[in-house]
Amino acid sequence: MKLHSLALRTTGQFPALLLDYLDQKIELKEFYSVLPSVEGAFEAIKNRQEFDPEKRKTLVQVLQKQYEGLPSTPDLEPLLDANTFTVTTGHQLNIFTGPLYVIYKIVTTLALARQLKETYPDYNFVPLYWMATEDHDFQEIAYFNLFGKKYSWKGDYTGAVGRLNPAGLVTILDELPEPLSLFKKAYLENDTLANAVRCYMHELFGAEGLVSLDADDPALKRQFLPVIEDELFVQTAGPLVSETTARLASLGYHTPVHPRDINLFYLINHSRERIVQVEDKFQVLNTELIFTPEEIRQEMETYPERFSPNVVLRPLYEEVILPNLAYIGGPSEIPYWMQLKGVFDHFSVPFPMLIPRNFALYVPTASRKRMEKLNLSYLDFFQDRALLKKTMIERLSSHTLSLDEQKNKFDGVLQEIVAKALAVDKTMEPAVLAERARLFNSLEKLEKRIRKAEERKHGIQVNQLDDLLTTFFPNGTPQERHDNFLTFYQSNRQFIQVLLEHFKPLEFQFNILEES
Repeated sequence: MKLHSLALRTTGQFPALLLDYLDQKIELKEFYSVLPSVEGAFEAIKNRQEFDPEKRKTLVQVLQKQYEGLPSTPDLEPLLDANTFTVTTGHQLNIFTGPLYVIYKIVTTLALARQLKETYPDYNFVPLYWMATEDHDFQEIAYFNLFGKKYSWKGDYTGAVGRLNPAGLVTILDELPEPLSLFKKAYLENDTLANAVRCYMHELFGAEGLVSLDADDPALKRQFLPVIEDELFVQTAGPLVSETTARLASLGYHTPVHPRDINLFYLINHSRERIVQVEDKFQVLNTELIFTPEEIRQEMETYPERFSPNVVLRPLYEEVILPNLAYIGGPSEIPYWMQLKGVFDHFSVPFPMLIPRNFALYVPTASRKRMEKLNLSYLDFFQDRALLKKTMIERLSSHTLSLDEQKNKFDGVLQEIVAKALAVDKTMEPAVLAERARLFNSLEKLEKRIRKAEERKHGIQVNQLDDLLTTFFPNGTPQERHDNFLTFYQSNRQFIQVLLEHFKPLEFQFNILEES
């Protein structure tokens, strides 16, 4: 396996806010806590050394219960130690792991824990996967792409996806081209999707130390009660996020998160609906549930698990219950965490080091050989498709396909004609310019015909280029956001180990993993 890398900016795939954060633009200093670096990690350790020991006990008790019955369960006792910290990534419970980048997030997290342990051997670092079990967007998690086919979990499910019974996935298991014992065991031997995901994540990454947490738990939610109460009766978070968002907008940045007045859902059974305030009462949308202030206060004290944070409060919930140093996120996640810095400051919760996940393109041997024949670079593939094809044809052709030189000569002649015409009659200028436009339009059409004719001569190479584009950008989408990891894992069971070997969590490049 050979590793190549591209600067993130050269790919044109990443938001300016992320790129400028990585470039440490001074204007962004107020929107994060510590820099994403080995040195920044030590500062994060110092910020986290006062984490409540009772919260550690609760976390370990919850995790021990969640891991009951799994083989070779992780050693959770180190989490009781004041010198043990988590590094965390999170994602929805996409079926069969979803797109490749979910695996990339986890591998980045594992690699970061390794690197920090090597650098700071007196501390322990636990890689943690925050399972988005309370998310209720079933359609987002219910499909994956494998070998050019889309597999979908049919149904009209509502409520927190982590509570769904995954038995219905047997239909997809039967459709797959090869039997997958890993997922069959996970989905058919567990009664919730959360337990199933923990099962296969433990199988894939347990030996590397990954711990998967389902935070849909009353004991953990009880630790979040002060924020829940504030959100219901003071509603601090929304204005703070709006203020931060406005400051980022004034610097020219677009941000992904838009806060609500109340950033909580009411979660019960198969329902997760927004809580809104209507005059002096609290209503759960799309239900008949209405609470007085006294009733909702009693509800949250008795059933804290029924109050589910939305995207604005979920990061804060994570940092309240975990001794966490760093969050590893995607290109949209890092910017939205930066929108939340004021909320963390208000509640005096340490803001974690924000680290983009590793980004990658996996290049099979056949694709590498095609590229070499076509004399294309990896950077070529990140330009416009039409421009890429044009560039390739020009490289292959023994002829000059552009008519720019001829256009310039025509333009010189036309300028002389315009000058002569105006000397005779100034009203003739529009007619002459119209003729010029028609002529240049004809030249453009002729140039396209010349290029098309040259393309036909190189039909084999054009088809090879199309095959490469399908591999690298299936359906026009980056490979890591479309393909499932089984695309490569099925033929190479060392795929995850290859990622672990090559991913560098604090080197912010676009990785090209090339089979040799």
